[in-house]
Amino acid sequence: MKKLLREYKAGRASLEEVLAALQRLPYEDLEYAKVDTHRSVRKGYPEAVFCPGKTTTQIMGIVESLSRQQVSVLLTKAGPRVFAAVKKKYPKAVYYEQARMVVVRQGSVRRKQGKVLVVTAGTSDIPVAEEAVVTARLMGSPVELVCDVGVAGVHRLLAIREKLQKASVVVVVAGMEGALASIIGGLTSRPVIAVPTSVGYGASFAGVAPLLTMLNSCAEGVVVVNIDNGFGAGYFASLINR
Repeated sequence: MKKLLREYKAGRASLEEVLAALQRLPYEDLEYAKVDTHRSVRKGYPEAVFCPGKTTTQIMGIVESLSRQQVSVLLTKAGPRVFAAVKKKYPKAVYYEQARMVVVRQGSVRRKQGKVLVVTAGTSDIPVAEEAVVTARLMGSPVELVCDVGVAGVHRLLAIREKLQKASVVVVVAGMEGALASIIGGLTSRPVIAVPTSVGYGASFAGVAPLLTMLNSCAEGVVVVNIDNGFGAGYFASLINR
């Protein structure tokens, strides 16, 4: 909305376009969804659409509603069929296969100075970590990803202690027993966002075991998001970095 007003003042948008946009504030009712068109104004960050459970038609309706606000749109847990539909309408859309995310970028986001460091316990945790990486980068944060430094070989983690101290915030992605977040929380003075993943054998209960481990961490400065919620971790990391 702010961009549209600037374009109106510069003579690049009509009064009718401004009035139409005002009619859609603070949300646009699509019957199956009440699209929060005001969120980017309140938050200052791109909107996100959770894809599972939605039809492709519903997803496209939401994307089109948000795109009319000239804001970037992030689709999470999206498959190739969703991307194909979005790409047909928005040729510049990008699909991040490992993260299962589609990005329709519009406008610009102010770049931040601090770095978000995303660390995985194992290679199997990378898809969730990539979700955090894509989210934080879209929100303007410089991001570095370090993979496979879990507690089964703690010497690998000790080799990146300097990176842990230089980061503004650390996102720790781990399945199995989820102990990595506590160890990193004890090694660094930086805020730590722990992301439990559903990776692991039967007794990990599809991520419940690492979730409980992280919630019970005795290390100070560790917060926890939900199982496989790389998006939430990347978003919160950028809020801290802001």
